[in-house]
Amino acid sequence: MKKALIASTALVLSAGVAAADVTISGYGRTAVDYQESRDTEAQMSARVRMNVHATTSTDQGVDFGARLRLQWDQGDAGITAISPGQIYVTASGFTVAVGNVGTAYDNAGLIYASEVGLISRSFGNSSGEFYAYSSKAYGSDSFLTSCDETEADCETIVENQTRNRLGVSVEYAVDALTARFSYVDPDQTSGEGDEELSISVDYDWNQFALSAAAVKDGASIGGNDQFFLGAYYTLAGTDNGIGVSYLDNGSYTLDGGTVDAEFVDNGDTIVLYGDYVVAPLTTLSAYIANNDAAGNETDNAFGIGARYDLGGAYLAGSLERGYDENVRGDFGVRFDF
Repeated sequence: MKKALIASTALVLSAGVAAADVTISGYGRTAVDYQESRDTEAQMSARVRMNVHATTSTDQGVDFGARLRLQWDQGDAGITAISPGQIYVTASGFTVAVGNVGTAYDNAGLIYASEVGLISRSFGNSSGEFYAYSSKAYGSDSFLTSCDETEADCETIVENQTRNRLGVSVEYAVDALTARFSYVDPDQTSGEGDEELSISVDYDWNQFALSAAAVKDGASIGGNDQFFLGAYYTLAGTDNGIGVSYLDNGSYTLDGGTVDAEFVDNGDTIVLYGDYVVAPLTTLSAYIANNDAAGNETDNAFGIGARYDLGGAYLAGSLERGYDENVRGDFGVRFDF
């Protein structure tokens, strides 16, 4: 009887595994990371990322799924960084997700298109604060930029927001159009903090890619509104292209206008960038960016990067100068699985 029970249990479990579609994907990378004026200017950077997807489909053609991410970065104590979960459903071009969602603003198609190098960085990226898919456990710096309460009260608010953050996203894709909407409540149980709302639209037209996005109360900071516009043109029959972006990175007042209030203005950024295949399997990318934030040493930043495809992996490197007039660079290898 005992053996029969064990056998039947194993059969049920194996049937459940067979019915589900569980996949693991991700990448590994390692590089030398150089940053001028850092205590140790040249350091090794490494990352291992694993995305776990579990999906199933109904007889009516509706797809359900769940997603988790495990990510370790050089300097982490260990593989303890498991992201909050996401549950989603897809049908008729619509995808609705709940939990740790990728926000509409962060997922705009061209918002990170000027990035170069193995670590994928650019001074042309947004310098504003807004929510995104969290690769690791929610952290306090992602939720509370300022607090008018006592230190103990602030710690309680941060703990609640870390535990009770709720995100909802909707995406609709049809032909060349993709539209997104997202909502993030930093603490759905107490009502503390402003709710972030964002939208984005991407459209491909012949060799043109167009992208636009806006976010209200980014990262639950009241009045922290931002928007992005981008376009990219690919030369016919090639992988060569040129793009331009404009970002309003937001401005807001911390601490609700008290005597300790601090006005933050991240300025506006204009970026011109491009990609050029100089030889088989070798691509050069470059950008120049202008940001008018008051604290900059210079308003102009630029970068250049190169990538060589190894077939299943690639070598990449970059050299950039930022708004603080310091230089940073990287060189290393990455493989995807």
